[in-house]
Amino acid sequence: MTPPEGIRLNKYLASAGVGSRRACDALVQQGEVVINGETCLNPGYRVQPGDFIRAGGRRIEPLEVQSIVLHKPAGLVCTRSDEKNRATIYELLPPRLRHLAHVGRLDLESEGLLILSNDGELSQALTHPSHKIEKLYQVTTENAFENSILTQLEKGVFTEVGKARAVSVKRISSRRLEMVLNTGLKRQIRYMIQAVGHRVKRLVRLKIGDLTLDTLKPGKWRFLEKSERDALMALSGKTKGPRK
Repeated sequence: MTPPEGIRLNKYLASAGVGSRRACDALVQQGEVVINGETCLNPGYRVQPGDFIRAGGRRIEPLEVQSIVLHKPAGLVCTRSDEKNRATIYELLPPRLRHLAHVGRLDLESEGLLILSNDGELSQALTHPSHKIEKLYQVTTENAFENSILTQLEKGVFTEVGKARAVSVKRISSRRLEMVLNTGLKRQIRYMIQAVGHRVKRLVRLKIGDLTLDTLKPGKWRFLEKSERDALMALSGKTKGPRK
């Protein structure tokens, strides 16, 4: 498979399953990466078609572009390894898919829809702040709330991570609401609910754009369909297919 033209070396190595970008940086700086017969010490080198790359003595070729949809259960962190030795989402995946990077994240106790991919264009489309991809969340609070908080959340509230607002908020029951966001501040929903005097008991992401969990059970995954990728790319104003 031909590598994407101009991709940074550390990103190329990471997408080929060599390790995290930080680990790949270290590998390069240790002189373990050879390009076209010469040792390369620059993690920012731009890989070109035809480059012959070896790392740790073995030939490195880009992996097939893949994206999956995961139904994340509570109690798992979105990282490959955790300094606190907590369980991670990668324990749910077969070894052949553990090179995929999570696109955005859900915190330890949050659940629901998560995309993992080595498709750089898709990841950029979904995470760049200017694209404002909408995501739907179901929030259960510890106590019953008044309707007045719905308006507060839509107008915007001040939180530990700055002012945050919801695109829309819908009451489902006395302790449950649905909230649409097009921003991704750290722990945004938990801080927003705290700002209106409540605490989150359960948080589930139901949709990213028009992509839903559908019948996918907690802890299970499936491949992202091409039509689903195209729909997500269209929301960001980008329609290019994944590079081969």
